[in-house]
Amino acid sequence: MFNLNELDKLDRLFVIWAFVFQIILIVHFAVRKPFFESYTMKYGWIIYALCIPAAVISIILLRGGKSWSFWLGGFIFIAFAAFGYWVDYVAGINFRSPVRVSILIPYVVLYLATVMFYWWPVGMLSRPLWYGYGILFIISTILNTTSH
Repeated sequence: MFNLNELDKLDRLFVIWAFVFQIILIVHFAVRKPFFESYTMKYGWIIYALCIPAAVISIILLRGGKSWSFWLGGFIFIAFAAFGYWVDYVAGINFRSPVRVSILIPYVVLYLATVMFYWWPVGMLSRPLWYGYGILFIISTILNTTSH
């Protein structure tokens, strides 16, 4: 059986943040579903703001000597959050409906890159955690895609 205490402090920090991030996404997408437009514009910025703790954690991991695969996700998250915040709140561009491919593609690529760089490194630490994260990813993806 996997024991989180067997990991060093930095690996534990990474795993805990990766799961917290995915759980927050699930809650966000579940709550957003019935109130998409009003909820997204009122509270969607909170997801983008999560790039701040993600960046702090990435800096801690980088300075702690962890492999790039552990800290890259937080920095990609900064790019995703900056792009998403600019599109949604600064420019006020509605790209989801109707779909604007020129915005949707970089948005989705940055989002998926962020999530993947939390998911893949978890697999280097624990196969059971990797499967668990995969289940959470599937749940969040279903909620995300059905809430538009």
